[in-house]
Amino acid sequence: MKKKTRTVGEVSLSALEDAWQRQATAAAIEAARGVISTDGPIPPGTPIGRLSETEWGWVFSAALFKWVSVRAQQAASEQLDAEQTIRLTGMDPEGWDAGAVTAILPELVDACAELDWSKPLAQWSRDQIVEFLLTAMRLIRKAMIARDLSAKGVTRQSSANMIARQTNATAGGPLMDPAELDDEVPML
Repeated sequence: MKKKTRTVGEVSLSALEDAWQRQATAAAIEAARGVISTDGPIPPGTPIGRLSETEWGWVFSAALFKWVSVRAQQAASEQLDAEQTIRLTGMDPEGWDAGAVTAILPELVDACAELDWSKPLAQWSRDQIVEFLLTAMRLIRKAMIARDLSAKGVTRQSSANMIARQTNATAGGPLMDPAELDDEVPML
């Protein structure tokens, strides 16, 4: 078995991602703690069970906004797609996907109005299940495309050279667009 070697000083993409994730999490915790402080809107020592929905919203919003801010900083500094960088992956189901599925539920019920929703799924016929799943797939696909192509998303869409940089970096190459490597080398 051939042993894989690494160059001294080379950092893996997963190690960089882990470092950014730790930084974003630490910043989020610090922001949440800032809400619960002598200078913050929630006095220290307040029992968490007594927090109002508004106060929970302050804590959550401070943490979320700071986490997104650090992830957006990562995207800008590494020239990555901000939308993909901000999405938290590794969760099952991923919130980004669960949101798209949740959005289609009313339309799914309307599209499958002929189904008897009071019956358990096991009592539906095979044809009814197939029709339901195909309708769900069509609506989910449509919602995910709308989510991913929306000009009013969380961030703007990536350019072609940004996507090329990401693809190169994922494959272990430089964070460069291949066209940037076409520069003429001056002959001395």
